[in-house]
Amino acid sequence: MADKAKVALIISETSAHLGAYFPALASCEDISEVILSDEGQKHVEEARKKLGDKLTHVYHSPEELFQKEKPDLALITLEAGKAPAAINIALDHNCAVFAEKPACTNIEAFEALVQKADSKHLNLMLALANRNNPEVKAARRMIRKGTLGKIYGIELNFIADQTRLTSKSYQSGWFAQKARAGGGHLIWLGIHWLDLGMYITDSKITDVSGFITNIGGQPLDVEDSAALSLKFDKGFLGTMTSGYYVNRGKQSLIKIWGSKGWLEMDYSTGKYLQWSLYSDKPGTIHKFEESIKPRGYSPCVHAAVRSVLDKEPPTLDSHDSLQVLRTIYAAYKAAETGQTQQVRID
Repeated sequence: MADKAKVALIISETSAHLGAYFPALASCEDISEVILSDEGQKHVEEARKKLGDKLTHVYHSPEELFQKEKPDLALITLEAGKAPAAINIALDHNCAVFAEKPACTNIEAFEALVQKADSKHLNLMLALANRNNPEVKAARRMIRKGTLGKIYGIELNFIADQTRLTSKSYQSGWFAQKARAGGGHLIWLGIHWLDLGMYITDSKITDVSGFITNIGGQPLDVEDSAALSLKFDKGFLGTMTSGYYVNRGKQSLIKIWGSKGWLEMDYSTGKYLQWSLYSDKPGTIHKFEESIKPRGYSPCVHAAVRSVLDKEPPTLDSHDSLQVLRTIYAAYKAAETGQTQQVRID
């Protein structure tokens, strides 16, 4: 195994989060070189500026790139409807994949990609960047140690700004079209909190019911609001509220109750992690005092690179990625049919 990885960056004119991915790749000491596929070549100049000498070759398509290169990891950030074809090409060339979510517009497409990845012993990771945040890892350790005892329930809220939906460019973009995006707020932002609900509690969602709607009334083909009821495989229940409600910023919350106490992660007030134990003096609140950095996309990308070099286990694997997408598409079906849906667990 090489000491450093060759990473393919596969993008297009409509790629998301390039402002995060360029610095993540540039700052990763475990990358020897980056090779770029940019359909339309819109971002080549920016890539050269941000990546410097680390960017060694530029191609016009994933097909051309993989005909000439053998990367260890493909970082793919494409609109959801275009991502499966690029992921398939990477897997065909025995390359692990780190893909911007949702990476599909239906669950069947992603199921097939995971089957292929499994058959080749490759990892297909979604960019669920919050797993690497220090307070998230700390909360997961607490639950696994039994600090909160038996888990009784969980509340998940991910609220973003309605303001972005008024933009004409947003309304005409792929995010606002179900055929190109797969869904709206739930699959684009709510996915992070559904994943954390399962990751922190070390549990899977088995049943989901709920509603989706366009409450803001903007000309979108996708939901801007979702309210879900959840059942987990360890027996506890939860709720998820996912929507574009506020005029700016975000209001995000995770709260978990157990037989020995509770924990709360309230990002809107900067209380990244606090908890209370019933064995403590009443009113005692413990706070996470460690650094909340690094966080976001850079540590997530760096961890993915180190995992393909066998320097550390992956933060999530193909089936973690598949599980959260199964949950979301089950939620969409539940909203459509008015019936609770079971979520398949491997």
